[in-house]
Order: sequence, then C-alpha cells, then structure tokens
Amino acid sequence: MASNNSLTEQAYSININYKVILVQALVCVFLCINLFLITTFFLKDYFYTTTRYVLFAVSLFSDCLFLIMTDVLLILSYFGLTIQMWLCLIIYIVLSVYTFVTPFTLTAMVLERYVAICMPLRHAELCTTRTTLHLVLIIHSLSSVPCVVIISIFFASSALSFYTAGRICSVEMFILYRWQGHLRSAISQFYFLIMCVVIVFSYIQIMKVAKVASGQNKKSTWKGLRTVILHTFQLLLCLIQLWCPFIEAAVLQVDFMLFINVRYFNYITFIIAPRCLSPLIYGLRDDLFFQAVSYYALCGFKGCEERRRDPICRRK
Repeated sequence: MASNNSLTEQAYSININYKVILVQALVCVFLCINLFLITTFFLKDYFYTTTRYVLFAVSLFSDCLFLIMTDVLLILSYFGLTIQMWLCLIIYIVLSVYTFVTPFTLTAMVLERYVAICMPLRHAELCTTRTTLHLVLIIHSLSSVPCVVIISIFFASSALSFYTAGRICSVEMFILYRWQGHLRSAISQFYFLIMCVVIVFSYIQIMKVAKVASGQNKKSTWKGLRTVILHTFQLLLCLIQLWCPFIEAAVLQVDFMLFINVRYFNYITFIIAPRCLSPLIYGLRDDLFFQAVSYYALCGFKGCEERRRDPICRRK
C-alpha cells in the first residue's frame, strides 16, 4: 500500500512538472513575441502618434506585465516559497489593475475602429495624441477602482504585523469578508455589461456601414469588422477570467485534484490564450505593422536599395 501511494505521488509530481514546464515555455515564447512587437512600435514615430497603435502597445505592455506576475505566483506556489506580505500586496495591486486594463483597452480599440469606419471625417479630430493619452489614463483609472476598494477595506481591517509575515502569496488572502467578494463581483459584472454594450453598439454600426459601402471602402470596412469580431472574442476570454475565481472556489469544495486541473485549464485558456491574440490581430493582420515587423525581423537580409524602396522605411 505504501509503495502504491509513493508511485501515485511520484506520478502526480511528474504531471505537475510537465504542466509547469509547459507554462514556462508558453510564457517565454509570447513574452519574446510581445517584446519584439513593442520594440517595433517604438522604432517608428508614426506608430506612437496613431491611436490604434498606441492602444495596441498598451495592451502588449499590459499582457507582458500580467503574464510575468501570474507566472511568478505560479512558481512561488509550486515550490511553496513564502514572501513577506507587503511584497505580495504589491503583486496583488499590479495584477488587480492589469486584469482590467487589457479588456478596457480592447474596448477602446473597438471604439477607435467604430470612429474610423463610421465617422471617418472626424477620426483625425477625435483620435489625436492628446486624446489617446487621456484615454490611456482613463483606462488605468477605471481599472484601479476594484483594487482601491478591496485594498482600502484591507488596510482598515488588517494589523501592522501582517505586512511583515511570510506566507505563500495568494490574491484571495486580501478578501477578508464574503461581502468583499460579492462587491468585487458586482464591479466586474458592471464593467462586463458596459463593455458588452459598447461592443454590440460598435458592431451594429459598422455592419450598417459595411452593407452600404462599395469598392475599396467596402473591403476596408469588412476588414475593420473582422478586427472587431476578433477583439470581441479576445475580450470574451478576458471577461470569462473574471468568473474563474468563483468557479474554482465551487470546485474546491468538491475535489482538490479537480480544483488543480480546473485552475490550470483556466490559466491556459483564459489568462495566457487571450493575451496571445493581440500579436495576431495587429502584429500579423495590420498591413503597415506587419511590414515593419517583417522589415526589422529580416533587416539583415535586405539590400540597401530594397530598404530605400520599402514604404515602411520611408515613413517617419
């Protein structure tokens, strides 16, 4: 019997090892891709003076930071490493804010496409660099609201000795009362409703324009519509992530091993996957950005004359 238990524990350990290694491989690959895209963004003036590319860069930065923080928590939890709670609190604040930054940024990108397609004459007026910076500040301010509420209650309830205690870091430990969880859920559902209304409204309006457009405008409009659909799918995965803690809490009451498997599935499907779609949507589907990525990826193999003829090289 003891031998059988030992074999079971060994098999479980190997299984967990494979899962952790797979996560590390995925995180490293997508961090490298995102960092290369962020570098490409900063190498051309045109990109960081254009609203959709600025929002794209914000989403990439948010995804990178979120992936790094969640991966750090995964490693700490796997190896059973404890850290002081003040450091865990910082990690929680970053994760709490950037959980919402990505979906809010995606919603803003959908709105930008709506303005570009449905209000083309006002696009240059509405989507200026100044407006974009204000929009980024609004996104981060709205994303900070749930964190400020939870942390304020936590500061008012916890003792000073708690911050120097060493524990395994978990974001759930900052939810001291059941009603805090309900409050966080209510804010998340409200945000979910607002984002859904914005997406549905934008989609309907772009569909109307697509039906009456003709020629090159029709092609451009339908491409914008497909971009909105991809953003909607990506946003849906991000928003499902907000429900994951409640699903995992219910599963934990049933079976611990099932809880481990469900949490791993949620991490891969609703945390890693949606944050890997941004490079696909703008890094590969956007012609101008794809030209820039191709140029910088293959710049060592292009001749000088070909570089001078390349439109992305001539654009400031």
